[in-house]
Amino acid sequence: MTGARDVTDMDCPLDDLASWQRPLRAQFPIIGDHPELAYLDSAATTQKPQAVLDAMQSYLTTTNANAGRGTYPWANATTALVERTRERVKEFLGDPAPDRSSVHFTAGTTDGLRTVARDWLTAFLTDGDEIVVPYADHQANLSPWLEARELLARQGVGIRVRELPYQETSGDYDPAALAGLVGPRTRFVAATHVHHVYGNDMNVHRIRQVVGPEVPICLDAAQSVGHMPVSVADLDVDFVVFSGHKALALPGTGAIWARGTRGPRFRPGGWSGTPNTVGIAGLAAALDWLETAGPDRIARWTSALTSRLTDGLQRLAAYDVLGCQLSLAAESPTQRRTSIVTFRHHEISSGDLGFILFSDGFMVRSDSHCQAGTSDTEGSVRVSLHVHNTPEEIDALLATLSNLQ
Repeated sequence: MTGARDVTDMDCPLDDLASWQRPLRAQFPIIGDHPELAYLDSAATTQKPQAVLDAMQSYLTTTNANAGRGTYPWANATTALVERTRERVKEFLGDPAPDRSSVHFTAGTTDGLRTVARDWLTAFLTDGDEIVVPYADHQANLSPWLEARELLARQGVGIRVRELPYQETSGDYDPAALAGLVGPRTRFVAATHVHHVYGNDMNVHRIRQVVGPEVPICLDAAQSVGHMPVSVADLDVDFVVFSGHKALALPGTGAIWARGTRGPRFRPGGWSGTPNTVGIAGLAAALDWLETAGPDRIARWTSALTSRLTDGLQRLAAYDVLGCQLSLAAESPTQRRTSIVTFRHHEISSGDLGFILFSDGFMVRSDSHCQAGTSDTEGSVRVSLHVHNTPEEIDALLATLSNLQ
């Protein structure tokens, strides 16, 4: 999803999608095997549907081999799998020019962003150039760009790193303030598609409108790919980086999609080594599963659950919900949270609250969430949802939270 979404599009009543959701939930073995638990941590790691598990088992028991380093049938099949999955990523992202773009597999979003910073950005910038990066998103989308500045400084190249500005009320990026930062030496912008703490769709399409047609934009899509529709044609960004483990595939997998039309062609440096072939097999299966399920319907389902949760939390005086306060009520016309809700109890620490919730069967994230610009003492509880979650789980969670007031 590429910008501020139509409220009528995302507030589809849960009853309308229930018959679609139930058979999908049944395809997650770990969920079905633990009916006493509610897994509410999909922003950290998603659970895997049976089709993904089957695809990896099939690969390991039929054609497991090294890619690009043999001529026998199993090696050829593995090489073909890797290349086929590259094209599958392009297709899944709605790539309008797949012949021009490229896909490179990584260990995840963090590794992917560092690769873009180290192997592409440092070769692209010259002395006096400026880049704009987020200082309050995930640490993985700040550290690589600061490391690139340090690397260039050791080479005698000085660049300026500017902070991507945020709007105080909505929490997404501030295009008006950004316009005041952009100048003739602005050469690169890093951004996040969905904020990993606040659940905001950050309206990245507005960045292109401000910076113009020539400035490359790198998008951290860790919380959008696999959770909602992502169209690189609509977003008009130059890099999309995401993790497999947040998109129903294995940890240790991920991808960089590179448009290849602004700046030099992206080519990771160094010797590539052996790719995570079983992870790539799982990623291909995950993208197939997601496409069949429908990313738009997944987003509508999780957004409706999110709205149910924020509306309930707003009625509990003991809690503060982080992020845009205008989007808490279910009927809010500015509801743009996707599948993430983060909150604090006024008296109970986030760590203690996490333990209490697990004692009632709720698995949530409770810490500082790797957010740049915050300290470890600023913890909070994050609930993050996917298609296997249900209204009953949300209602049960709200009942437990209500008892703690």
